[in-house]
Amino acid sequence: MRILGYLGLLTGIAVGAFGQPAPAPKFEIADVHVSPKAPNPFVRVTPPRNGRYEIHNATMVDLVRTAYDFDADKVLGGPHWLEMDRFDILAKLPAGTPSVSGDTGSGNAAPPNATPEALKPMLQALLADRFKLVVHKESRPLPTYALMAGKKPQLKEADGAGDTGCRMQTSSSAPTDGGPRTMIALNGSGPIVLGPGMTIQYNCRNMTMEAFAAGLRTMLGANVGNNPVMDKTNLAGRWNFDVKWSLQLNGGPAGDTTERISVFDAVEKQLGLKLEQQPVSTPVMVVDSVNEVPSPNPPGVAEALPVIPTATTFEVADIKPTDPDYKGGNMRTQNGRVTAQGMPMQSLLRQAFQGIGGMMGGSDAIAGIPKWTESARFDINAKAPADTPTDFNSTGPMLRALLEDRFKLKTHTEDRPVNAYTLVAAKPKMKKADPASRTHCIQSNAPAGSPPGTQVLTCQNITMEQFADRLRGMDQALNWPVLDKTGIDGGWDFVLTYGRGGLAGPAGGGRGGEGGPAPSETAMASDPSGTLTIFEAVEKQLGLKLEMQKRPMPIIVIDHLEEKPTEN
Repeated sequence: MRILGYLGLLTGIAVGAFGQPAPAPKFEIADVHVSPKAPNPFVRVTPPRNGRYEIHNATMVDLVRTAYDFDADKVLGGPHWLEMDRFDILAKLPAGTPSVSGDTGSGNAAPPNATPEALKPMLQALLADRFKLVVHKESRPLPTYALMAGKKPQLKEADGAGDTGCRMQTSSSAPTDGGPRTMIALNGSGPIVLGPGMTIQYNCRNMTMEAFAAGLRTMLGANVGNNPVMDKTNLAGRWNFDVKWSLQLNGGPAGDTTERISVFDAVEKQLGLKLEQQPVSTPVMVVDSVNEVPSPNPPGVAEALPVIPTATTFEVADIKPTDPDYKGGNMRTQNGRVTAQGMPMQSLLRQAFQGIGGMMGGSDAIAGIPKWTESARFDINAKAPADTPTDFNSTGPMLRALLEDRFKLKTHTEDRPVNAYTLVAAKPKMKKADPASRTHCIQSNAPAGSPPGTQVLTCQNITMEQFADRLRGMDQALNWPVLDKTGIDGGWDFVLTYGRGGLAGPAGGGRGGEGGPAPSETAMASDPSGTLTIFEAVEKQLGLKLEMQKRPMPIIVIDHLEEKPTEN
């Protein structure tokens, strides 16, 4: 009896000891601070290197979606600043963190490549500790697109022969009908053919409607949101069809706006189907509470996470003129390498000086660019130093050094007057916002039936200063910071419907305020389809006005640049 009692006691002790949940994994130490203001703020997550994990320019929505694996549009609730304030996080991983190779760190060294699953609970713990974040999961009805059958579906029944899937039409598969076409290369793809109105064509073969609906959200230019498109066509079997719609590319050629077609009109007019929004019960993450100001960094954070010097030169680089027979053009970064094919020297210069002086890569921010840089194209194959990030924000200094070494580039910076815009009040007609509502501006395509190229910007609880910041880059002429001189305080709700006939991107006319038409002469021209320009829409729909003014800004001046690179 005593033995049984003793065994029972031991069993109870064992259950108590081993039944306790393991402590939640945490970063060893972390530096959390507000991000410095950037001219083009986008979240940047750097894969762990040498036991170090970094997130830059992240809103709280970015942090929550990263930590809990939810799409941004499914992070709901929270205070008004959730999509506006931006933070940098630098964290040291604990030893023993599982890596992508399945290894774990030993001693004081954490593995360089921690798995995303290992990082998520650490980021969750950090947000709870430093921001006092409280969240919960639930389901709510959210709008999701459904693919429906129209009265007369225009599909050809497939015989099962050949490959299955939807493929973009490339230069090798495009018919030679002599019509106007543009060739572009995206993410290393072979040249993609753009037809009139910047249309891209997909050739779909042996496709079920279920597979077509599921693949729509990943198809270039479809813009149907993050949720899977539901198949409600009730069309069984496999089908052959071609479909084309227009792209919206930053900095791309404008094309004829009268020939543009949205994905919604394309699906209806070319396939006899319809894309309709329907509410669907969807899992979401709700933010119950969170602090806007993170708690102070712990002592020793600077020593544990020292600043890593930014690489200023490539370890090795090969550069040569592009083969004249190659018609595409692309530039990409991957696995510590920067490669470019068919890139004009003018594009390389913009990338090299991206972010300098608040510029966004526009040619009007660089003066003295030789004429030959528009047509002279080059291929680059470069390797960055080990443990150096190779996103486009980080490669600028290395690319500048390469151009200085191989093309003897010499520059200086000076303030020059440029054509810039100021937002002023005319007869404001916006709705006063609920101060507690989430601050954001969401850009989307206009509903089916709207003029081609029409965009909708829906802003909620946004100040005029924030709106002025948001306007930058929404038209070719809005390449410089827009100043708020409206004198209007508080947050406001409004919807802005306008045409992107010129496609937002770097201005092509006028370099450093020298030459070329004034932005007001080109940007204010009405779209031939009848859609308002961003300038007209701001004035007619909001009662505000964008006024062009000459304003001094720092300009990169090219003093010398040779046409041919030195030998590799």
